[in-house]
Amino acid sequence: MQRILVLGGTGFVGRHVCEKLSRLQCRVTVPTRHYDNGKSVLTLPWVDVVVANVHDEAALTELVRGHDAVVNLIAILHGNQDAFTHVHATLPRKLLRACQAGGVRRVVHVSALGASASAPSMYQRSKAEGEAVLAAGGLALTVLRPSVIFGAGDQFMNLFARLQSVFPVMPLAGTATRFQPVWVEDVAQAIVRVLADPQVPPVIECVGPDIFTLRELVQLAGQASGHRRPVLTLPLAVGRLQARMMELMPGAPLMSRDNLDSMQVDNIATAGMPDLRSIGIQPAALAAIAPTFLQPDGGDPMLQRRRSAGRF
Repeated sequence: MQRILVLGGTGFVGRHVCEKLSRLQCRVTVPTRHYDNGKSVLTLPWVDVVVANVHDEAALTELVRGHDAVVNLIAILHGNQDAFTHVHATLPRKLLRACQAGGVRRVVHVSALGASASAPSMYQRSKAEGEAVLAAGGLALTVLRPSVIFGAGDQFMNLFARLQSVFPVMPLAGTATRFQPVWVEDVAQAIVRVLADPQVPPVIECVGPDIFTLRELVQLAGQASGHRRPVLTLPLAVGRLQARMMELMPGAPLMSRDNLDSMQVDNIATAGMPDLRSIGIQPAALAAIAPTFLQPDGGDPMLQRRRSAGRF
């Protein structure tokens, strides 16, 4: 029986990963700062939720010990340079040392499509730094780089669906930026598959079969949820002002200036790079999946699974 440590196991992708590993009867450890955050995976057989701060290197080292592999899904979408560095670069550095101390070599690290030291956004550059840290550590490392991930409970397609149920028009900058969205189930399946086969390519891009502009994605979200609104393209300067105002509001911003910086480059597959098909996964099309979760129930994961199984 494999023992897998899943960092970020209570998150959007992590819940799907834990469910698939549980079905394979892998013993999965999911650390969380607050026990209540683990409710989404607590009832899964073979999954152990433990209270721990993974940013504490001593605690992380103790967590890693005794496992056969580690999956790192921890990431943030918003923040300043220090926050991005703390999560995307410093944590991988601590993870590397913890793996070396615990004798664990197999690591699956989920990065992001567009990660590059020369990328326009702090998010993308910090993701590249984290990749480089782990790649230099002599691990049996596989890096997955997904495009924007969609599915029940996502914070992308569901967000645009909700906004269109409230506002009569969608004013956005970067509407011509292209994305290649990938289903959360396909990303989770890729993680499970590469855990089982360390001979896969060291870097795999996780993308769906279709390319959409941001405008087209917003329109699809509106159409699938029954609230399609006109999309108004904002000049970049106005878009940055809009994002700045959103950053000043309480809670996580709907759009940040760093998000806009990310959209200066298309978020699509790189020619010649291994993708999901290279590991035997035929990615699902967004247009086929979106109607199953962009519903009045708000994309409830349980209802989405019932629909997918033909039980609802």
